[in-house]
Amino acid sequence: MPYAKCTSFLLLLLACLLPAIAIAVQPLQPWLDSASPGSRIRLPPGIYSGPAVISKALTLEGDGQVIIDAGGSGTVLTVKANDVSLRGLHLRASGDSHDAIDSGLHVEGQRILIENNRIDDTLFGIVLHSTGDSIVRNNRIRSKAFAAADRGDGLRLWNSSGNLIVGNDIAEIRDITVSNSPRNRFVGNRVYDSRRAFNLLFANRSLIEGNTLERNSTGIIALNSDGVIIRNNRVMHAMDASGAGIAVKETSAALIIGNDIVHCAYGIMADSPMHPINRIVLIDNRVAHNVTGIYFYGEKGGHIALRNRFESNIWQVAMASTGDPLNDTWSGNYWDDYQGFDRNGDGVGDTPHEIYTYADRIWLETPPAKFFRNSPLLELLDFLERLAPFSQPDLVLRDPAPLINRPR
Repeated sequence: MPYAKCTSFLLLLLACLLPAIAIAVQPLQPWLDSASPGSRIRLPPGIYSGPAVISKALTLEGDGQVIIDAGGSGTVLTVKANDVSLRGLHLRASGDSHDAIDSGLHVEGQRILIENNRIDDTLFGIVLHSTGDSIVRNNRIRSKAFAAADRGDGLRLWNSSGNLIVGNDIAEIRDITVSNSPRNRFVGNRVYDSRRAFNLLFANRSLIEGNTLERNSTGIIALNSDGVIIRNNRVMHAMDASGAGIAVKETSAALIIGNDIVHCAYGIMADSPMHPINRIVLIDNRVAHNVTGIYFYGEKGGHIALRNRFESNIWQVAMASTGDPLNDTWSGNYWDDYQGFDRNGDGVGDTPHEIYTYADRIWLETPPAKFFRNSPLLELLDFLERLAPFSQPDLVLRDPAPLINRPR
């Protein structure tokens, strides 16, 4: 009798454990293969093994209780179909091959919805390859625990356009790379503790709006990306030696408006527009507590700066060029170091705000001298040159209508 009771107990225990064991080891691919096109799969809670491939239109949901684990090999989940929706999944443990672009999710299709997923311990996060009219929303993305340069991109777009990337939490990745991918929108994302938050290359007419970028080596780089709009972002603590809040290079007709750029090595960096009739326009930005507020290089000018706030930067504006500074337009900016009056009370200074280079030219023309910026020696040399110039100082900018009061 005791033997029978013991046997019954063991059988009951085994019956209880078998479903959990089955869930823990079952592969995902049979679920995908057996589904009809256009169907909705709501996976039972548990762990599913990858890699797996979706090759038909369907909806895959996990309600936050489903883990898809690739076991450290390849890409966790690949989509090669149109009209696919992925929600509430936890994708983890991809391979670590940069050549194979091992990732949490690799997508090749149109009208894809990726929302409320968690992706971690994957080399690359989400890869959109020839993908259009898709939405990537409210996902949490982390790379593998490697050095920044050895990680993969948290989000990688190639030959993809018309996509909306919104509300994602992305950290501890290499970059967000947007290559040969025009007309994408990046709205309300948070990117931090990474190398480059946004790295745009041939990404014409991209919109980067309302994002928070913190503690990255560089906030936003736009290279050969004409018509880019960078609007209402908060970029903070990009303090690597060459780190910039926003950098624009070989790009025409860029609009940088309403951004808060705080505590960066360079607040904004830009060369001259590629075409003489185009402009790089800066409006209503707050540039504060940076080593250098704005750094322009290139000989053709072509910059317009209106109603910006310059506060507590070690150097407000610097230029490394031999061009005419009057090729740039400055008007209505607020300068916290403006030394003038407003006798008629119209809110505009009576005299223009002008910035000249004195000893500053040393570190502009000899980059290794940057190490000594703000040192007592250079401060003394700069003071003596301003007191009794022994060489003709160079005009950096002239703002004919500086604001007296800090704009809201």
